[in-house]
Amino acid sequence: MTDPASWLDLLAFGPQGWGDELLLGAWLTIQLAVVSLAGGLLFGLLLTAAAVSRFAPARWCSAAYMIFMRGVPEFLVLLLVFFGSEQLINTALMALGHPGGITVPKFAAACVGLSLIFAAYAAEVLGMSPWQALHRIRLPQMWRFAIPGLANLWMVMLKDTSLAAVIALNELLRVAKVAGETSRTPLLFFVAAGVIYLLLTGLSDLARHRLEARARRGIA
Repeated sequence: MTDPASWLDLLAFGPQGWGDELLLGAWLTIQLAVVSLAGGLLFGLLLTAAAVSRFAPARWCSAAYMIFMRGVPEFLVLLLVFFGSEQLINTALMALGHPGGITVPKFAAACVGLSLIFAAYAAEVLGMSPWQALHRIRLPQMWRFAIPGLANLWMVMLKDTSLAAVIALNELLRVAKVAGETSRTPLLFFVAAGVIYLLLTGLSDLARHRLEARARRGIA
C-alpha cells in the first residue's frame, strides 16, 4: 500500500511532483471550454436563425445537423475533425500544387470539435418558435430565459473537454492519466483530477447564480 506521505510528494510542485502539470492541465481545460463555448454559441445562433428561417433548405440543413450531432458519439466527432480537417487541408494544398504536410494543432481541432458539439445543443436552448421570431423577441429577454440551460451546457462542456484526451491534448484528464501511469498510482491522480473538476463546476455554479440574479433584476 502506498504511503500517504508519498502521495503528497507526487502532488507537490517541482520536478519530483505532478502538481504543476495538473494545474497546467486544468488551465488548458478552462481555455478549451471557454473558446469552445464562444465558438459553439456563435454557431448555435446561426443554427437557430436557420431553424426559424422562411427558407426551407436552411431549416432542413439545421435540423439534419442537429440530428447528426445527437446521433453520433462525441469521440467520433473529435476524431473526424482532427483527422478529417488535416486530410482535407493537405488534399486541397496538393491540388493547388503545394506539397502539403500541414499538421492541424490539437488545441484548434479540439476547439472546433467541441464547438460543433456544443452548437447543436445550444441551438435547442436558444431556439425560438416561428411565432416568437415573428415578434422579434429582444436578445436580453431571450438570454434571461436561456441562462439556466446555457449554464448547464457549460457544465457539460467543462466535463466534455476530457474528450480531447483521445487526440492526446494535455488537458486535465490526460495529465492525470499520464501521471498515474508514470507513478503507478492512477487512483490518486484520478481523484485529484475529480477534485479539480468539482472546484471548476462549483465556481461555475456560483457564477450562474450571479448571472441569473443580474438578469432578473427589476422582475417581481
